[in-house]
Amino acid sequence: MAFGRGAKMDGRRPSSSSFCTTTTVVVFVALCLVGVWMMTSSTVFPLEISSNKKSEVRKPAPAVNFGASEEAASGNAGEGSEKFEDTDNNDNVPDESKNRDTPEEEKFTENRMEKPVEKTDEKEPELPKEKEDTKDTFDDANGKSERRSDDVKNVDDEEKSEEKKDDDIRTDNDDENSDGEKKEGQEEKSEGDATQEEQAQIEEKVEENGEKEQSSKSNEVFPDGAQSELLKESNAQNGSFSTQAAESKNEKVVQASSESSGDATSYSWKLCSSSASTDYIPCLDNEKAIKKLRTTKHYEHRERHCPEEPPTCLVPLPEGYKRPIEWPKSRDKVWYSNVPHTKLAEYKGHQNWVKVSGEYLMFPGGGTQFKNGALHYIDTIQQALPDIAWGKRSRVILDVGCGVASFGGYMFDRDALTMSFAPKDEHEAQVQFALERGIPAISAVMGTKRLPYPSKVFDVIHCARCRVPWHIEGGMLLLELNRLLRPGGYFVWSATPVYQKLPEDVEIWNAMSSLTMSMCWKMVNKTKDKLNQVGMAIYQKPMDNNCYEKRSENNPPLCKGTDDADAAWNVPLEACMHKLPVGPTVRGSKWPESWPQRLEKTPFWIDGSQVGVYGKPANEDFEADYAHWKRVVSKSYVNGMGIDWSKVRNVMDMRAVYGGFAAALRAQKVWVMNIVPIDSPDTLPIIYERGLFGMYHDWCESFSTYPRTYDLLHADHLFSKLKKRCKLLAVFAEVDRVLRPEGKLIVRDNAETINDLERMARSLQWEVRMTYTKGNEGLLCVEKSMWRPKEVEAST
Repeated sequence: MAFGRGAKMDGRRPSSSSFCTTTTVVVFVALCLVGVWMMTSSTVFPLEISSNKKSEVRKPAPAVNFGASEEAASGNAGEGSEKFEDTDNNDNVPDESKNRDTPEEEKFTENRMEKPVEKTDEKEPELPKEKEDTKDTFDDANGKSERRSDDVKNVDDEEKSEEKKDDDIRTDNDDENSDGEKKEGQEEKSEGDATQEEQAQIEEKVEENGEKEQSSKSNEVFPDGAQSELLKESNAQNGSFSTQAAESKNEKVVQASSESSGDATSYSWKLCSSSASTDYIPCLDNEKAIKKLRTTKHYEHRERHCPEEPPTCLVPLPEGYKRPIEWPKSRDKVWYSNVPHTKLAEYKGHQNWVKVSGEYLMFPGGGTQFKNGALHYIDTIQQALPDIAWGKRSRVILDVGCGVASFGGYMFDRDALTMSFAPKDEHEAQVQFALERGIPAISAVMGTKRLPYPSKVFDVIHCARCRVPWHIEGGMLLLELNRLLRPGGYFVWSATPVYQKLPEDVEIWNAMSSLTMSMCWKMVNKTKDKLNQVGMAIYQKPMDNNCYEKRSENNPPLCKGTDDADAAWNVPLEACMHKLPVGPTVRGSKWPESWPQRLEKTPFWIDGSQVGVYGKPANEDFEADYAHWKRVVSKSYVNGMGIDWSKVRNVMDMRAVYGGFAAALRAQKVWVMNIVPIDSPDTLPIIYERGLFGMYHDWCESFSTYPRTYDLLHADHLFSKLKKRCKLLAVFAEVDRVLRPEGKLIVRDNAETINDLERMARSLQWEVRMTYTKGNEGLLCVEKSMWRPKEVEAST
């Protein structure tokens, strides 16, 4: 009782000591709480900044020149050479770069070690910690695709349970933004003082010590897995975004504009009103231009006639469209609903081109000249001429008038790559059938202009009843094949004049015999395919000029010395022959290495006396480019982006240089159309020398393919260059036209362009699977959706 009464009395007594005691306790508790808060904050943000720092280190300077090929070739060669070389010469790491890294490690290691548990409260650990965890890198693509910068996304059903956790983490980080911005600004300022050369030196150190970093998670937020490679691919510049830039209120202009809520409504998409409807090819279906043609004698109406203003409309989907059947099953059958055309089945069904069977279109593998299957026909050619050696000596083939491209489709069984083409004509959708099957093809015609390929690149050219009048007008069309055929290459001609004796056939055969002899082509065999009851003649182009010099008549004439045989974009045909290359170091003077050795071997005519696209000696440039793309494809594209490559077949590299991207994909069951833009260095002959193929194109115009024909498009620093002379919106509409629903677009470009493209993709309701920016460079991976607008554009 005394104790209680004493306490009561003390409570009534206005004692100053009691008041001080109470105040002391309150202040002490408050200080403890503030201390805990400060410890938590200081632990979290150094990790974030450390991540950012490492991200900057992991990005190689060479990629800067990858996106500036023209500039490197025309004035920055020395600088480009230095930067590109830095990536691969890891032994020459100056001590300065090592010293530069050390303070940052010391600065942030203590907090990480003291509070390792805090890492579980960060978004950062969602990024891959080991290679086997790469799927965790890109979760939250469905609902939280607003994340930017180092934040990456991917669709993974197994990770949906993590979404609630992500939301909690985002809330925690928002409370810390004010301090984070201040620290981030200090970090950016310090990094901005570093030169690009210093960054390259740091990158060398990172490459050199890659194995050590794999075993030290606490010192590397992005370990040497798929995600770290994303950093190395980017073009490092001064400054950086935070690893959680989407959550922090970063005041960078580019990020603010990219996350603007009004972006998705800034574009007004409408369906195209063309009569071609779901099969619309703008440069081949320009009815207004076609009606103005004075003549169609030389198939001018099948040539390209692009609209003055590239369309920005979207091509509608066929009713009932569904995901294409995967390769190799697609070679035999496709969904009828995807290509709902039956005329060709009615017209060519008896020749086993294509048949309708329920919900499928079936392809028995036949053709006009090989009703019993293309593979037997291909082997018959090999038996008639063993030197043709499919898939070894003869790797790259051109198939003229390909039909549904069964010849090219079965050439894959012999490890040969076939560029098939046919006009968009009465053989309804033949090229569309080919592409739907997963077989390379384009819509083109032998008319009045050169085909969009360089000279002397095809090992074999094939024509099976291709309906081309080779012998008329001085043999102009056959002379175009002569331009494209590699010296020593073969022309396989399977047509009725070879084996029938009707008057018209005899007349054509005599004319062809005279023409090929005057062109110095040697007929090396004339044989019959007894099973298919057809015949074929095989001609070989000479390897030197001896025969040309011995001709009694200069007919066909030799082209003028000023005529560039490689000029092929909108160049009129001429009835002349180009002289063959002379000299051991001139392209075309000898045959390439056998496949597959030719894929990796530097072409014999590329040496150190030439300057490569990236500024180094050309042979080193070639090798470094291949090494770069092997690393990128292996660590990022194949293993780091969550792409199911079993569903990818038709691939296009929209800005190929040496074909390194395509070469690096060799292990995948894909083929790659390598596009060399007309305003880029002409490296297409190098691509063919490697046993790959491609064509020239101007991306300010539509591509000569049907809608929905490619599974994956890849663009390395293309769009930023196009912005200087094209409307980017029209180019992206063309990307939408070419890409299949659920197809992927991978873009590597400057940050401004990446942001522009992301906004366009979102406006089309595409899924942004990954977006990453660092300094002035970025990476974007988006997936096309099935969405189509309902409004149709007004007819003009």
